[in-house]
Parts: sequence; C-alpha cells; structure tokens
Amino acid sequence: MKKELHIFFTCLMFYTRIPCPKNITHDPDYLNKATRYFPFIGWIVGSISFLAFFLFSLFLSTETAVIFAIIISVLTTGAFHEDGFADVCDGFGGGWTKEKILMIMKDSAIGAYGAIGLALLFLAKFKLLSESILLFTNNNLLIFLLFISVHSLSRLAAISIIFTHQYSRDDASSKSKPIAKNHSWKEIFGSFFFGLVPLLVLSYFNYKILLAIIPVFITRYFLARYFQKWIGGYTGDCLGATQQVCEVIYYLSILFIWKFI
Repeated sequence: MKKELHIFFTCLMFYTRIPCPKNITHDPDYLNKATRYFPFIGWIVGSISFLAFFLFSLFLSTETAVIFAIIISVLTTGAFHEDGFADVCDGFGGGWTKEKILMIMKDSAIGAYGAIGLALLFLAKFKLLSESILLFTNNNLLIFLLFISVHSLSRLAAISIIFTHQYSRDDASSKSKPIAKNHSWKEIFGSFFFGLVPLLVLSYFNYKILLAIIPVFITRYFLARYFQKWIGGYTGDCLGATQQVCEVIYYLSILFIWKFI
C-alpha cells in the first residue's frame, strides 16, 4: 500500500500542480508505473473543475461558470496538456521531416500554429461544454459525472498510445521519456479501469452515452497513426494533444448522441 501511494503521488505530482509529500520525486521507475493512475488524475481534475463550475454557477450564468471551470482545470494541471497541444500544432504545422518536427516541438516558444490552435481549442471547449451541460437540465450529479468522465476517458485515450506505439525520440531529453518504458498488466488494467468507470456510471442514467467511447477511440487511432507516419511514434506532447482533442470529441459525441440517437 505504501508503494502504491508513492506511485500515485508521483503521478499526481507529474501531471498536476497539486502539492504532494516532500519525499515524492520524479523517480523513473515510479513514473513508469504511474501510468496506471493517469486516468484517475482525470477524476481529480474533473472534480475540481466541476466544483469551480458549481460554485460560480450559483451567482453567474452557466457560460461564465464554464469559463471559470476551464480556467481552474488549466491551473490545476499547469496547462500541461494544453502546452503539448500547442507544441504539436507548431511542430506538425511547421515541420516537414521528423527531425524538424521534433526540434520545433522541443522549442519552448509558441508559434502561430500553436497560438491559433489554442484559441480554437478553448473556444470549442467553452461552447461544447456549455451545450453539454444544458442537456442535463441542472442535474448536478450528471453534470459532475460528465466532468469526471470526459477527463478520465480522454486521458485513457492518450495514455493507451504508449501501450501500442514506440516513443519517438532517440535520447532521454524529454521529461516524458520514463513513461515510455515497458508496462505490465497492472498499468494497462489500472488505466482502463480508472478511464472507463466514470463513463460506465454516467451511461447507467442514459445507456446511449456509452457510444461516446467509439468516436473518442477512433480519434485516438487516427492521431496515433498520424504521429507514427510523421515521427515514427509519439512524444509527451503528442499524448497531451491527444488528450485535448479527445476531450473535445467527447463533448461532440455527447451532443450528437443526444440529438440523433
């Protein structure tokens, strides 16, 4: 149990800005095992984001509360995944070879592709999340499950890439390199368990919502194939971009299911 707690806090420290015990470090072995808890981080981030939405919605409009919910989620993770999304936009938008793409993604400066991508990403999140919340007619339990499920499922889609593809960089220059090592069944089982449970619970109230997993993982498949084609695998930025894109696809799927199925 003590070791599992250490692994969990390693995951929490790596993927969020939430304070952790002082004895927790970026130990490569623990960081590799921490992938099993990555979707569970979605439970935590989703809960914090929902709490912000709930509190602000008590005296502000739904749309304004959504803005603050998004801001709080970004602050909680330190824009970890958004930064990866911006780097992927810059790298694949401005690079035409593997070496050039990887070099651009490693650059800490944000370019035009990244800035435009982030603007469109946040606009899509705001609009789609606002519309998705309205579907649940002020049922805070279902809205809470929506927040939890989108953050956990999108993280599962992202982290599952490391189970099927190779890390692209040849050196250990990336801080995400330790998570790219071999994984046991514990990492795979843990990822899928924590990634799917919130969606299963939400689908109990409307079984059709379970269909949202299909477009999310179709998106994951094509993104992984795209990364494989251009850089021969994935990087930490690619995982962050996958999480962000799959989050948007999840909202789109919910709205599509509600309207047409």
